[in-house]
Amino acid sequence: MTRTQVTGVAIGVLAAASLAACNAPPAKPAVDTGKIADAVKADEAQLVADFNAHDAAKVVSHDAPDVFQMGHGTPNVVGPAADLAANKTLLADPAQNFAVSGATVDVAASGDMAVYRSSYVYNFTDPKTKKPATESGNYLSGYKLQPDGSWKMEWSDISDTPASTPAASAG
Repeated sequence: MTRTQVTGVAIGVLAAASLAACNAPPAKPAVDTGKIADAVKADEAQLVADFNAHDAAKVVSHDAPDVFQMGHGTPNVVGPAADLAANKTLLADPAQNFAVSGATVDVAASGDMAVYRSSYVYNFTDPKTKKPATESGNYLSGYKLQPDGSWKMEWSDISDTPASTPAASAG
């Protein structure tokens, strides 16, 4: 190859490389995990408000189409229709009230999933004794970004914790 040919090939390679760079996909914008965490916390707050308002249809509106829910001592709930039926039963109790505290949200770096966790206190009527009862525990839910840009609950787990017992006196 002559020097002129090498120069021509080099110019051709550089031109092709620069054209290829023009066709590179644009960089994805940075994920705002704080904004996502705020959106998930707001959805959970509205979910609790809807539950405490005894509105089963609104409670289920927070579900993803393939929602899966687990709760201590109860059958798993799969899908919004099953969730609606379960909530209609729970919400028939006028004494029921659900409160959360200490909520945190962890967001995936990809920005397409988030995990919400908190403690809860649930007041209700004990079905066996017909007396007021209170349950406390841990609440965990997974959210997924939906095709329409909204965040919906994909799964949840509610697990009660044992009632605390007074410490034995040392003496």
